[in-house]
Amino acid sequence: MAVLLLLIIYLAFISLGLPDSVLGAAWPVMQRDLGVPIETAGLLFMTIAGGTIISSLVSGKILKRFGTGNVAAFSTLLTAGALTGFFAAPSISWLFLFALPLGLGAGAIDAGLNDYVATHYHAHHMSWLHSFWGVGATIGPVIMAQFIAGEPAWRNGYLAIASIQFALMLILFVTLPLWGKVKSKPFAQKEMAKEEVHTTTAKPLKISGVRLALTAFFFYCGVEALVGLWGSSFLVEVKNLPAATAAKWVSFYFAGITIGRFITGFMTFKLSSRTLIRSGQALALTGAGLLFLPLPAAFSLAGFVLIGLGLAPIFPSMLQETPVRFGQEHSQTIMGYQMAFAYTGSTFLPPLFGLMAAHITIDLFPAVVFMFIAVMVLSSERLNAVLKRIWKQREKAVV
Repeated sequence: MAVLLLLIIYLAFISLGLPDSVLGAAWPVMQRDLGVPIETAGLLFMTIAGGTIISSLVSGKILKRFGTGNVAAFSTLLTAGALTGFFAAPSISWLFLFALPLGLGAGAIDAGLNDYVATHYHAHHMSWLHSFWGVGATIGPVIMAQFIAGEPAWRNGYLAIASIQFALMLILFVTLPLWGKVKSKPFAQKEMAKEEVHTTTAKPLKISGVRLALTAFFFYCGVEALVGLWGSSFLVEVKNLPAATAAKWVSFYFAGITIGRFITGFMTFKLSSRTLIRSGQALALTGAGLLFLPLPAAFSLAGFVLIGLGLAPIFPSMLQETPVRFGQEHSQTIMGYQMAFAYTGSTFLPPLFGLMAAHITIDLFPAVVFMFIAVMVLSSERLNAVLKRIWKQREKAVV
């Protein structure tokens, strides 16, 4: 039963990734069809992200009241309806209207499923969960490409993805009884009993280390989105690569994240989440360092791949650590806060660098990438030090 539910959760994460990369793939055709400026895509993206941030912030209370299964099913219905709205939208104004529920649905299901897997399954399941998001993000543009290859039928592409979402919604509603039958993992309860140091009356944001964790999530997703959005431009403008080659090289970066998370799932059998986080951060810093060096362009490709492989274990491992770091009582609420800060970082930091590149120079790309990773590392290590000190204080109090 636990295995069946896990497979359903994996399907849900594939569907979660499907719409995330479709807008960029369809936009060249959508822009001409709708007759709007090219930068409108950025505003649509920010509207979707705004809905995601809002639902992530309130997801803790919603999940406690209605349960993860109900929220996941309803959120999938919401995103399916929003994607159908994209199909039927007669103008750009309607796209902005439907962008908000698309984000609201994505944020709630993202936070809910991450918390459920963290408290009911093992670390390798979390890594594979996010690998399946990569599968969805990869398939989405492929589906859209089938509809816009011959004619500008981007609406039919959105309808096809909406149909997949509706099918998943039916599966989630039919399997709702399964969610209450899977017990929390025994070792997690043992660790929480040993390491939880906060009273249940404490407000989540007042818990020691939470703000450091939020900072780490903010800069992690900021750098992940920054490399994906501006990597090609850096390779074209600074390394003098053809645009097609640059795009291909950046695709290796995304492949590094997806494949790296799949491999990380097996590594969790031998390595702790904290070790995987530190190893990934070291690898990402090494990759960013390669971008600095005045070496042949091939070393830039190695840098992008290393950054992708390095980032791969960090996000799922940090999510997996949430119940242990802050207690199961607070994990749903804090998970929502973490997802909100993650989306905020990916929404605002890349455009901020875009302004910097436009008014100063895109040559700053390696320095900014390195700096964002370094801030994430410092926040993460400071959090480890805070938790270690609290755990030692508790051990002394018990003795």
